[in-house]
Order: sequence, then structure tokens, then C-alpha cells
Amino acid sequence: MRQVNLSPPVSNDIGARLAYLSFMATSALRIPSLIAIARPRAIAHWLLLVAALVFAMIVVGGITRLTESGLSIVEWAPVSGAVPPLNDAAWNAAFAAYKTTPQYVQVNTGMSLSEFKNIYFWEFVHRLLGRVIGLAFALPLLWFAVRRAIPAGYGWRLSALLALGGLQGFIGWWMVASGLVDRPDVSHIRLAVHLLNALLIMGALIWVALDLLRLHRDADAKPARVPTLAIWAFAILALQIMFGAYVAGLEAGYAFSSWPLMGDSWFPADAPMLAPWLRNLVDNPIVVQFVHRWLAFAVAAMMVVVARKAWTCGANRLAIALVTVVTAQILLGITTLLSGVALHLAAAHQAMAAVLVGVLVTTAHRLAAPEVSRVVSA
Repeated sequence: MRQVNLSPPVSNDIGARLAYLSFMATSALRIPSLIAIARPRAIAHWLLLVAALVFAMIVVGGITRLTESGLSIVEWAPVSGAVPPLNDAAWNAAFAAYKTTPQYVQVNTGMSLSEFKNIYFWEFVHRLLGRVIGLAFALPLLWFAVRRAIPAGYGWRLSALLALGGLQGFIGWWMVASGLVDRPDVSHIRLAVHLLNALLIMGALIWVALDLLRLHRDADAKPARVPTLAIWAFAILALQIMFGAYVAGLEAGYAFSSWPLMGDSWFPADAPMLAPWLRNLVDNPIVVQFVHRWLAFAVAAMMVVVARKAWTCGANRLAIALVTVVTAQILLGITTLLSGVALHLAAAHQAMAAVLVGVLVTTAHRLAAPEVSRVVSA
């Protein structure tokens, strides 16, 4: 191989030194190895930090919904909205805007300014976290891109995650807007879309981070493919979470606070039904609560199947974690019902759903490892 002399010129001639600097700059562009150093481990740790922030936002989002705070801010101002009201005039203006909403007119008429500040707090924190997450993702992404530290094949994945985050902001406002026109609450369907997309973002962040950690250990490692068994597990878990969002949006948890029976029977015979019948699976609080109650055990059965496969592949800790978390989630759901939907229990129930997603993602990624892929497909 021909050796290239990269030493600076000994001469003090300014022209020679400028020519040398020009050569070095041009060479750096032509020889990426001079400036491009992939940093999969650092990027993975950053993605896991962002995933933790998304988890926090999911928890705060649950509290925002439970305290009916989501409609307290009636405008979407991505930049100026980062600053809360700072004086009495600003607070009175924000309160006056809220008084025009159906929620105030139909539900909270006579609310005091101090009470308004309480619900404003949770919605403001929720939106502020969204802005923090956006910056915590976009700025490091730009830095890694400029430093050319993103491994080959991962640029589009990180860009897709950024796009999902931007989409989540639009979905959030689309959800809020549904409760500002002619109804005192947000659409439970839009609420479900908002929650599912948040969990998708968190799960994708974890998955890509695990890919990068594997790449750090093995320079020839390829991004993992989701095993078929895990796809089925994700599908049924997503369905259960969707029904959980329906329960929350329809306030179906208040319909019956007993378990396992709904009142005096497994399903109340006199429950009003909608037409066509399929609407009951979306809009009927009693049917939605019934489905959410018992679909949980189908989810648990699927998690046991995944855990058993993980155990046979040597991922014992993940198998135990998966069974433990899904069990805790079911117990939290039952306790939440029996408590009459106590705020702290209901918030913990939503948080545990996010934990379950994270554990399932981690387990599925382990099952996708080359050394166990043949066992999984067997």
C-alpha cells in the first residue's frame, strides 16, 4: 500500500501550509475513516435514556387523564406554550379560555382559579415533557450525525423514530381537539391511538438500542428481526392496551367495581346494547370493561408461552420478569377496579402496562439472537 505523508510541511511558507490544510480537509471528506467513528454503545445508551423519558411521559399522561386535566390548555403552541402563565393576568386569560370549553360548561361550572391551576399543572407537565423528549432526541441525533458516529444502516431508523415523535405531537393535539368542540372529554378512540403510539415509540427506542448494543459487541451483527411468536404477543398486548384506553376514555372502570363478577353476574343481563352490535366493542362501557377484564388472561397466557420459550433459550431472568410483570399488571387491574379507580392505583396500572411492553420487547429481542433463532423457529 502506498504510504501517504500526512506530516505538516517544515517550511514556514504560508502558501505551503494553506495547501496542507486544504489537502487534509479534502482527505477527511474522501477518507471517512479519518473523521467517522461509529459509536453504537453511546447511541444505545442515549436511546435508552430517551425511552425512560417516554415512560415518564406515559405515566404523567395517565395522571393527566385520571385528573381530567387534558383539556385545561385549549391551544397548541409548541414554542410559546413552553412557558406557563407567570402573572395574574396570564392566569386569568388561560382560565377564561378554558371557560369556553364544553368540559367547563357541562362539568366544571363554578370551578375556582386555584382548582383550574391544579388541572393545568398536569397538562402543562405532560406537554413540557413532550418538548423535553423532542429536544433530548433531536439535538443528540444532530450531534451524532455531524460527527458521523451513526453506524451504517441506522440513520433511517433514527430518522423514523424522530418522525414518530413528531407524529405523536400531532396525535396529542388531534386528541385534545376532539374535546373542545361539542363534548366535555376527548375521544376514547383518539386516546387509544395516542397511548399506543407512545408505547410504540418507547418499544422501538428499546429495540434499536438493543440492536446497537449487540453491534457494539459484534461488529458484524445485523439488526434483529421480530420472531413470529413475538409478533403474536405484541398484537394481543396492543389489543388489550387499546381496550384499556377505551375503558379509561369511556370511564368504564366506574361501571362495576366488583370482581370477578360484574355486579351479581358474569355479564349484566340488562346491559343496554348498541346497534349495530360491533359498536358495543368500541362505544359501550359495559362491554368494553368486560372484554378488558378477560382479555387480560389471554395476554397472560401468551406471555407465559413467550416466557417458556425464553427459558428454553437460556434467558431465565427475562422469562421470570415477563411472568412477574404480567401477573402484577393483572393484580393492579383488579385492585384498581375494587378501589373504585383510585388515582394512584390506576396510574400504576398504566405504568405497569408500559413496563410490560418494555420487558416483552427485551425478551423478543433476546429470542431474535442468532444463537437462539433456530430454537425459536422450531
